[in-house]
Amino acid sequence: MRSSVLSIFMTAFVCGLLFSSPASSRTITLDVDATQAPQKILHVKLVIPVQPGPLTLLYPKWVPGTHGPFGPIVNVAGPIITADGKPLVWRRDPRDMYAIGCDIPPGSSTIEVTFDYLIPGNEATATAKLAVINWNQVLFYPRGDRPEDLKYSASIRLPDGWRFGTALPIAGQSGNTVRFEPVPLDALIDSPLNAGFFFRRISLAPNVHPPHELDIAADSEKALEVPASALAGYTRLVGEATALFGKHPYRQYRFLVSLSDQFSPAGIEHHQSSDIRLLEESFVEDKAHRLGSILVLPHEFAHSWNGKHRRPANMITVDYQQPEETELLWVYEGLTQYLAHVLAGRAGLLTLDEEREGFASMAAALDRPRPGRQWRTLADTATAAQLGFSPGYSEWVGWRRKLDFYWEGPLIWLEADIHIRQQTSGHKSLDDFIREFFGDSDSPTVEPYTLNDLIASLNLVAPWDWKSFFAARVDQITKHPPLRGIEDGGWRLVYNDEINQWDDSFSQTQQRILMLDTLGLSLASDGTILDTVPGMPAVKAGVGPGMKLLAVNGRVWTAARLRDAVKSSAGSKQPIALLLQNGDYVNTYMVDYHDGERQPHLVRDDSKPDLLDSIFAPRTARAKKSP
Repeated sequence: MRSSVLSIFMTAFVCGLLFSSPASSRTITLDVDATQAPQKILHVKLVIPVQPGPLTLLYPKWVPGTHGPFGPIVNVAGPIITADGKPLVWRRDPRDMYAIGCDIPPGSSTIEVTFDYLIPGNEATATAKLAVINWNQVLFYPRGDRPEDLKYSASIRLPDGWRFGTALPIAGQSGNTVRFEPVPLDALIDSPLNAGFFFRRISLAPNVHPPHELDIAADSEKALEVPASALAGYTRLVGEATALFGKHPYRQYRFLVSLSDQFSPAGIEHHQSSDIRLLEESFVEDKAHRLGSILVLPHEFAHSWNGKHRRPANMITVDYQQPEETELLWVYEGLTQYLAHVLAGRAGLLTLDEEREGFASMAAALDRPRPGRQWRTLADTATAAQLGFSPGYSEWVGWRRKLDFYWEGPLIWLEADIHIRQQTSGHKSLDDFIREFFGDSDSPTVEPYTLNDLIASLNLVAPWDWKSFFAARVDQITKHPPLRGIEDGGWRLVYNDEINQWDDSFSQTQQRILMLDTLGLSLASDGTILDTVPGMPAVKAGVGPGMKLLAVNGRVWTAARLRDAVKSSAGSKQPIALLLQNGDYVNTYMVDYHDGERQPHLVRDDSKPDLLDSIFAPRTARAKKSP
């Protein structure tokens, strides 16, 4: 149901923005020389049609999917603007670092803009053997032009022997230079490219239309050896998404996966593709870190429907300079994370045990002492997402409550799913809402929505006071996370001394030691304290982030000795002695902890039907045994 007048207006506006091709549109030529990408530098040339007089060029600041003003203009170096071969003087706007201005002389119809984009080492979008190209990083656009009137004819020159993947339509290729068909500015920015010397293109779900591909660039040939069981799982992922959503809001879809240990695992959504960066051997079978990356592909895939096709109205802006209002990220990201779990389970990428471990991990992380819940609503974590995504500030996460909408959102939507199943005696579920609300388009259109639109669609599936349901969980201070979905689904959150598979995988992927539910701290592999939990024993003893662990109970520390000390604390009256370095000082901190190992798990509550497992049951035919 599309009840909002604003939604109707914004739909017409955005569809025009994305897909109209007026006769007055101007085509800008963009050439990127990526032959020195392994040296962390890209050479850029733009040819822009202009008219004489003042001109302001804008560098994209708010790029969809980043949820903040993070356009990396700091990496733009050496910009030169010429008209008819003569250099023009340009000046930066002192009130807007993303705008540069110049005067176009009489008689000039085009200008040429050249600059280098310097790939920072901590960004790691390029290695010796692969690169990820995000077009927003290598272009300017003229202020005053409507984005729908700007088309870009882009090309890229790659290092010798490299191949590439992208959703952009290809006009032609000569040697290692590829030119793409002219597309509107927003379509270009929404279509990243990955490339590499070690590259593999794999067709997924050949019986499903439109086509789906897995385009992998890696730092080694071995990393391209995706096990047949994994490929079968990703083929089933396409089938399960089709069964869940119905129509596909794209003409093709490409998972652009870049595999390198120089990358921090990450993913960003696009309408017809996804930019996914994983550790080099993430596809190798039986790797311990598999759980740490398995949700990235289904999460970004689900975003094609939730976030790209249907998008919160206040996150749609007229250009890339206007701030987005992100208060509905608990839907945009939280619901998507829930759907990632649903799709991964149904596709057999996750077993039922692994799904339960994942939800136990989420629930425990949000239910341990988290003083941020005393002052901050979930809504505020979404509204202020740009602060949460800002670099740094990884300490005192429980006090900051930075990005909880990612992890609390799935618990809210699980509860909504369980409620619909109970209210309708199992005849309907959240699947019915998903198909009605998101599955209405078979082309890459953008349709905005408001919270009222979402509630209206839920009421079509299962009439209820959904407004109050969300308000109580999103807009109000709550001491504990919403666990009703787990409990009403027939399970309980408990703690014991068995390792949680999900947390263990995360620990190995991130090379961290997690003692969050016991001592209340996490450590790097070198013993540096990364974070501490207010109200937990370590903080009460005086331990804080940035200190470095040297010894445990009088012996040089190792992860095994720290865990043994925690296990041995059960029934002991002696505190755990941690020798820590804090700057130039060394001190022993006596941690008063006596409860042994505590790992979160879900256990069956036989007094209630098992609705949780039924959510992850496949909707398409597949072998019973998951890979």
